[in-house]
Amino acid sequence: MLDKTGIAKRIAKELKDGYFVNLGIGIPTLVANYIPEGIEVEFQSENGVLGMGPFPYEGEEDADIINAGKQTITTLPGASFFDSALSFGMIRGKHVDLTILGAMEVAENGDIANWKIPGKMVKGMGGAMDLVASAENIIVAMMHTNKAGQSKLLKQCSLPLTGVNCVKKVVTNLAVMEVTENGFKLLERAPGVSVEEIENATEGALIIEGDIPEMSI
Repeated sequence: MLDKTGIAKRIAKELKDGYFVNLGIGIPTLVANYIPEGIEVEFQSENGVLGMGPFPYEGEEDADIINAGKQTITTLPGASFFDSALSFGMIRGKHVDLTILGAMEVAENGDIANWKIPGKMVKGMGGAMDLVASAENIIVAMMHTNKAGQSKLLKQCSLPLTGVNCVKKVVTNLAVMEVTENGFKLLERAPGVSVEEIENATEGALIIEGDIPEMSI
């Protein structure tokens, strides 16, 4: 089973040289710490940063340099800062190659709910709706179940939707799954996790074909 760092490390393997990548709040922000050797990617944040680096070490934080989640970040040589209008122009213009988001729920058809729990105070939608409406490739980083042990990979989302039929792949603490027209296709299982455990933790349709390899991170 993976922790949040393990999820980020596995998603980092999806990065390709030359990609422009938007990282959502939560687990996705950790991906910037694990860029594979030999490739260069540009991380974009919708508050107006292009060229984000890994998180700063303790004591080296600059409170003026933050991501969309108000976390302090570092920037790489050549990084640029701009207003939100230009940032969302990049997003809506489909100039982002890969978007990595957290989620509260994902449905078997690729719907995503990640911005609101009715009756609870949340930060708001931020750029999520623009990202899911414009991005061609969306990977979700999330825990497979909630704190009560209930599946977050559902037949149909119960929370207000952020986007419809848009998620391409999901990486959880238990598995890597591709979203297909028939449901979640199991690609890899986390170290020490059985296929049966993944089946029991997945409410939505789960497609299992052949032997499922254990993921390497």
